[in-house]
Amino acid sequence: MNQPTPAIVTQAAVRRLPRWALLLFCAAYVLPGFLGREPWKLADVAAFGAMLEMATGMGQWLQPGVLGQPLADPALLPYWLGALAIQALPFLEPASAARLPFIALLAITLAAVWYTVYHLARQPAALPVAFAFGGEAHPTDYARALADAGLLALVACLGLAQLSHETTPDLARLCGVTLLLLGAARLLSPDAPRPWRSLVIWAAGCAVLALSDAVLPLAALGLVWMLTLSTRRSHAGWMAGLIWLLALALGEWLSGGLAPSSWTPRTDDADSFARLLLWFTWPTWPLAMWTVWRWRRQWLAPHVALPLWLVAVGVLTSALADERDRALLTALPGLAALAAFALPTLRRSVSALIDWFTLLFFSGCALIIWVIWVAMMTGVPAKPAANVAKLAPGFVPEFSFLPFVLGLLATLAWIWLVSWRVGRHRQALWKSLVLPSAGATLCWLLLMTLWLPLLDFGRSYGPLSRRIATLVPPGSCVMADGLNPGQITALRYHGRLTVVPSAASGDARCRVMVVSPASQPSLDQRVNLTEWAYQAAVSRLGDSKETLLVYRRIGR
Repeated sequence: MNQPTPAIVTQAAVRRLPRWALLLFCAAYVLPGFLGREPWKLADVAAFGAMLEMATGMGQWLQPGVLGQPLADPALLPYWLGALAIQALPFLEPASAARLPFIALLAITLAAVWYTVYHLARQPAALPVAFAFGGEAHPTDYARALADAGLLALVACLGLAQLSHETTPDLARLCGVTLLLLGAARLLSPDAPRPWRSLVIWAAGCAVLALSDAVLPLAALGLVWMLTLSTRRSHAGWMAGLIWLLALALGEWLSGGLAPSSWTPRTDDADSFARLLLWFTWPTWPLAMWTVWRWRRQWLAPHVALPLWLVAVGVLTSALADERDRALLTALPGLAALAAFALPTLRRSVSALIDWFTLLFFSGCALIIWVIWVAMMTGVPAKPAANVAKLAPGFVPEFSFLPFVLGLLATLAWIWLVSWRVGRHRQALWKSLVLPSAGATLCWLLLMTLWLPLLDFGRSYGPLSRRIATLVPPGSCVMADGLNPGQITALRYHGRLTVVPSAASGDARCRVMVVSPASQPSLDQRVNLTEWAYQAAVSRLGDSKETLLVYRRIGR
């Protein structure tokens, strides 16, 4: 007899993941990376520079930039959020204040993925097979278990960790796409009888995307979803289409065009893009492919069609974008939703294979992080310590008690979770994604505690800016020539310097000029070099590609 659905789930398999455990798990993933670190190069620190200029009244709110230079990403909403947070919280460090709205964006994204999978799982086509004598999973419990699995699948994605903890428009786009998906799922859900709430969520997603320079993905998603929704609930579908058109018009008016400026055809080889897809979306892509195959008779059902189309649009935009990894970020919510629907059809042998691979992979990564940290602190083992000294010349490690305790507690929690996983809840539907998500969280937390000083030293412009600041006389401003927005922001924020463009070469207060090597050949066309003498070349970690030239004024 043909089954209407491939999902065969008992009530015992849909036990809920404790809410306190899920919330604690999300906090352990969201907060590290936002708290206590310096802005990293390049997009992170450049975006922070634009927010800082807006907050201090130096920048334009409709044309974000740094020292008159427009940013590569012309979004508006993310910079507005950071600038408003800096203004509203003057007692905090500007970098810490600017991150608070992005903490909220990531938390909203995780919550929206949970509710999206919940409403998709409530679709009649997604429900498990009804048994002849009862005992099948209750629809509500089934939807909650899959929602837990969808959230765990998103957190487990390797590509999510760094990009979701930056103060860049990429996180805003991720949040907007997830809200758009949630609005569509609610409009089709039997548990959401009031469509106006779904339309509010839909409108919020449209607004976030339109103000984050993501109008073309919004157009592609909105067009298909409008047609899908209009066939089910005509009034809600066409209202969503109207909101979509208004969002397109708003985005075009504010950004000056429909297409992001960075979208150009790529000529790279397909191998590099394939490798990016493999590691960036791991471990959701094999589960998503399994869902597409096992649910192939329900491809047009909302629980497969909506997230699948989101994945297709995300992969396509990634193939066209200059920064493929950042564009691919918008495909992760769809992949997480598809991965959740693989679990009701997953064989026990495949589930065991995922557990063993995850256990070995993340345990090995955590062990490497601990070994290198011990080598930095004690010099033993000698080879890892020598490698750190070679890769980060000038870095002096210092023991910090709180990061050590947090890293130790996270490691102990991982050991306990592994023993819990093999000993209990073997029938839980979400069990196959517990170890992948917990392992990704463990390694991210260890990196953001034990390795944070090393990463700040190697990935920020802080050391370079502070070295340049020692060459600047007190009370002098600094002229910048050929520097990118991130370098200018670093000189201002880390070096505490007043930076002006090279066009202000007549300002006698500026006794120092910082020049990019790329702009040095044409420097004499902008300034009178008879008034300047070469002083030093300052490199970031001894890398000649990250070198800035320092000149000292001698003519006045």
